[in-house]
Amino acid sequence: MEGLFRWTLRLFMVLVVLITGAASLAYYFAAGSLPDYSATYRLRGLSAPVEIVRDNANVPHILGQTDEDSFFGLGFVHAQDRLWQMTLLRRTAQGRLSELFGARTVQTDELMRRLDIYRLASASVEAQDAETQSALRAYAAGVNAWIETVNSEALGRGAPEFFLFSPEIAPWQPADSIAIAKLMALDMTAHMQNEILRARASLVLPSERLIDLMPDVPAGLEGTLPADYGALFPDLPRHARASTWQPDPLSPVGRAAFAGASNVWAAAPERAAAGAALLANDPHMQLTAPSIWYLARLELSSGGVIGGTIPGMPIVLSGRSDRLAWGIAVAYADDQDLHMEELNPANTQQYRTPNGWKDFRTERSIIRVAEEAPVTITLRWSDNGPVLPRSHFDLDQVTPANHVASLSWTGLDAADTSLSAAIRMMRANSVAEAVEAGRDFIVPALNVVLADGETIGMQVFGAIPDRDPAHYSQGRMPSLGWMPENVWRGRKPYESNPRRLSPASGIVGNTNNRTTEAPFPDHVSFVWGDTQRIQRWRKLMAEREVHTRESFIAAQLDTVSVTARSLLPLIARELWYTGEAAEDGTPERQRQVALELLANWNGEMNEHLPEPLIYAAWLRQLQHKLIVDEIGQLENEFPHPDPIFIERVFRDIDGASAWCDIQQSTITETCADTARIALDEALLWIGERYGTALESLRWGDAHQARHDHLILGEIPVLQWFVNIHQSTSGGDNTMQRALTVGTGPDPFDNVHAAGYRGVYDFADPDASVFVTATGQSGHPLSRHYDDLGERWRRGEYIPMSLNPELARAGAVGTTMLEPR
Repeated sequence: MEGLFRWTLRLFMVLVVLITGAASLAYYFAAGSLPDYSATYRLRGLSAPVEIVRDNANVPHILGQTDEDSFFGLGFVHAQDRLWQMTLLRRTAQGRLSELFGARTVQTDELMRRLDIYRLASASVEAQDAETQSALRAYAAGVNAWIETVNSEALGRGAPEFFLFSPEIAPWQPADSIAIAKLMALDMTAHMQNEILRARASLVLPSERLIDLMPDVPAGLEGTLPADYGALFPDLPRHARASTWQPDPLSPVGRAAFAGASNVWAAAPERAAAGAALLANDPHMQLTAPSIWYLARLELSSGGVIGGTIPGMPIVLSGRSDRLAWGIAVAYADDQDLHMEELNPANTQQYRTPNGWKDFRTERSIIRVAEEAPVTITLRWSDNGPVLPRSHFDLDQVTPANHVASLSWTGLDAADTSLSAAIRMMRANSVAEAVEAGRDFIVPALNVVLADGETIGMQVFGAIPDRDPAHYSQGRMPSLGWMPENVWRGRKPYESNPRRLSPASGIVGNTNNRTTEAPFPDHVSFVWGDTQRIQRWRKLMAEREVHTRESFIAAQLDTVSVTARSLLPLIARELWYTGEAAEDGTPERQRQVALELLANWNGEMNEHLPEPLIYAAWLRQLQHKLIVDEIGQLENEFPHPDPIFIERVFRDIDGASAWCDIQQSTITETCADTARIALDEALLWIGERYGTALESLRWGDAHQARHDHLILGEIPVLQWFVNIHQSTSGGDNTMQRALTVGTGPDPFDNVHAAGYRGVYDFADPDASVFVTATGQSGHPLSRHYDDLGERWRRGEYIPMSLNPELARAGAVGTTMLEPR
């Protein structure tokens, strides 16, 4: 027995040594890809030395002597810190993910091939102005200089991920940057998904109930009835079917709820305490580790610019110069239409047009799949756009026999000059010049808020389709592709895009709310991203005669839920303080405790409070109870409670209280009954998951910000090192927006929020501040991988100065790039 013990101990020690050795070796090779921020490099492609000062937060201040050298430097630092992220974005745009990840990404690659994103980007290079082409070439040269340095000096393949996947990195091209811009545009729009979902819902609901569940966003709560999709195709099944489409996390097209969002606003000098303009911006996108955002400062011939960039593109998307500040919010312009194309029964390679049958434009494409046989697909295009497969987005549920779906999207432009417009805006000296620069911007449609020394304003950038007033569905559902009235007539003139310059109030802003009251076809959109945050923003702006940097920061970080304040009195109006005090330990007593907590709550979605969790669980279960018996399995497509829907139901607008009755029961439930049942079920769920002591609950325990590494974050053990999870405040409808996942075992995880925050102050420009949600580096072994994350969670910022001497004070390193 003693001998067995000794051998077991020896084997254990050998195993420990082997594991330790393997871990040490892995660490050694992975650490080799950590860049030296104090090195000097002699590189091809430079005209003069470039100094890159990395301040104490590792924000690079790129001090080139020419514009081309500064863009070269930006490409170099992007590649130093985010090479894996950049190559992943490029592969996504090219439809080449499956070469690394196998069968899981074939569907994503197929979509990107069918949309032809990369070829359109390549064609768009020649459409850029000479200044932008020069910037794109210089940026690409900077990226390639770092790749060449990694290869020549054996610097750990440039990122640890390349030890697990193919280390081959093709040289960066100008088209790659345009392709990534198109990819971001695709991620920020969701009108295609909304059209499909509305069509699916219309097949199981009468039109008056559909407008409850998927309301337009008018000034009031009244809605307009959508077109009757079932009348177009009476043979489609008139019952709800479960979704078979599960988007991969790497796909740029996800569920409609997770399209882009933002807050952005500005105060004119007369509304600022120090007499100079202020601007605040916090764009909302999927949370990842590292964040999609990267902070940088560039020295250009027009002056310094600083702000948030996206690795892969040579532009500051939100930031400032000495003369101008700009911020962005997704405009929600309806830039996509689906068309049902009828196939020729005698020849399925043809489709119906107003002038008869016409051949599809076709092309074969081969998707190479790791460890599996290649997949060959046939790409098809109609005059309306690329044909999408029935297997994507649940299109099979709304596409009748002998038809295929095609997509019109403003992003499918082979002369997309959006990057030229963005670079011109970056160089602008005034609001007027920036507005003019936006003329050539195509996608994504953005509400751009601007401020200079004297003026503030908001301009919608981006192409808006010109639809016929007789369009059958008004772009809200798929339409017949061969009907001339359903086909786009081009684009609206830029002058018709919503614009507000020098408003009398001295304040301008947007939270993805409606920007025009114009009727169709000048409406911009029927679907908007916000009806709640805008109410809170207006109140915060009106509470002060003049604003400061601190009041703008407080508004960005505000966690009061207008939704909670307005809906709780409505859904609980017959439940407050009713009945005798129940015995402890009974469901009735638990309900009374919950209602008492909510009655004394001010709606603040603070991570340390119990009320936000009780409220969120109740609202989630309430919407489930209201709709599941009406739409069955389609209920999973509505993971977030819709405040307008719930208000319509509990105010009985146009008979909407009919949703409260549970059809399968023998009695007729009132809305109060359904609210009570939903609260009891929500409390039961909370008790099973978090305990029955309601006063001890913490919203932050359920509302964890999930910054997950898109690849390594799924690998056991590694995920402990690369994923960043944090307790957070806020919610779906607060100014500090923290959109929950809505489904699964942790439905309140925060997965979509402000990965970038910035406040720009013209009274003291160097006192402007910004921050990202993780850190500058994409390398998990770097101390800058997550060093900004805790500041972001606590609502803190870092200085945003154009003064190079302030950057040098406490710098983590200074890199010198010298011409070879």
